[in-house]
Amino acid sequence: MHYKTKQFFFVLIKLSIVVGAFYFIYSKIIENENLKFIDFVSFLKKNSNFSVKTILFLVFLSLFNWFFEILKWLQLVKIIKPISIKSALTQSLAALTTSLITPNRIGDYGAKAMYYIKSLRPKIVMLNLLGNFAQMAITTLLGCIGFILFTKRYSIEINYYKLSRIALVILIIGLFVLFGMKQKRYKIKGFSISAILNFIKSIPLKTHCITILLSLIRYAIFSFQFYYLLKIFGVDINYSNAMVVITSMYLLASIIPTIAIFDVVVKGSIAVYLFGFLGVDELTILSITTLMWLLNFVIPSLIGSYFVLNFKLPKPITQC
Repeated sequence: MHYKTKQFFFVLIKLSIVVGAFYFIYSKIIENENLKFIDFVSFLKKNSNFSVKTILFLVFLSLFNWFFEILKWLQLVKIIKPISIKSALTQSLAALTTSLITPNRIGDYGAKAMYYIKSLRPKIVMLNLLGNFAQMAITTLLGCIGFILFTKRYSIEINYYKLSRIALVILIIGLFVLFGMKQKRYKIKGFSISAILNFIKSIPLKTHCITILLSLIRYAIFSFQFYYLLKIFGVDINYSNAMVVITSMYLLASIIPTIAIFDVVVKGSIAVYLFGFLGVDELTILSITTLMWLLNFVIPSLIGSYFVLNFKLPKPITQC
């Protein structure tokens, strides 16, 4: 009886994750206050460049985007346990589905860890943290360069007093981090900073380089996809100018804590503000951010829901 009860709750959790993800996706598509679904569909129909050929190319870019994310996870996990590309795909998409309804995509960590035996889970979480940190590092580095160019190019007024206060806060946080490295009680995702640093040091340099490279390739793909959509919808802008705004947008969106399902709203609002300096209308930008969200989050998460529903505790995956 105890076993059957446990299995019942296990199935209930999986169904709750999938139903929750579907509900939030539906609500963001149908009840989006910034962009009504009927206006979005009407806008796409009116654009003659938005053809079947265009859609196929956009899907192709999304597939490549996720291919390199899956490849990155495959490269990281093989440090502690070799897995197949199919297993890496299953874990990555199931984790995406789970992360949609959790703040800052924290569900991604737990979902991937559940595919492994208990003794491997702490290392799996740290590997996932490392992979996400590499992507964040690329976003931050390129975003800072883009934002500096953006502020100079479009003469944005910056309140240097507030900026200095923010810099002071960052400096204080940095000092606390340095102090925390020597204190085991300060933790990130449940791990002490010193444990994380020691784990990072134990990983081969080659793996770090591959992780950074794959993160950079991913960034290049989805940022180009955004630029391609700008061109499809008739925005007269060259690649370098567009990248200044796109990198700034991803930087600002990444530093705002949010539930992944609201990512489309956050990016949409930031994109509207930034592209407003270029004179791009709001409907065009909101339509592009919605398409990016549908292509790179919604469709993969719908596929991932299949893997969530078919998830079984460690045995089938750990034997890969």
